[in-house]
Amino acid sequence: MTTAFTRTTSRTVTFTHPFTLSSVDGVQPAGSYVVETDEELVDSLSFPVYRRTATWLHLPRSDGGTNRGIAMSQTALIDPDELDRILQSAEKGGHLPG
Repeated sequence: MTTAFTRTTSRTVTFTHPFTLSSVDGVQPAGSYVVETDEELVDSLSFPVYRRTATWLHLPRSDGGTNRGIAMSQTALIDPDELDRILQSAEKGGHLPG
């Protein structure tokens, strides 16, 4: 039996303007967001290589409210290539989609 090794990496990205993503409803406000990437080890090679299996964006609760004093958020599965294009456009001074 083969055991799959997985890892999750986390990074924070900052949007300076409101933005949209095809997999997320509505326009998201400018700000900092946590992006998590899940990867699994490809065990058929003689050296360690990880394959991306999912990318998640943590979104703030749209109404800014809390549940029993705990800030609530939503996590959305996103296309990492779309996210990279938006971030690269912002770095070049381009207008963000949305």
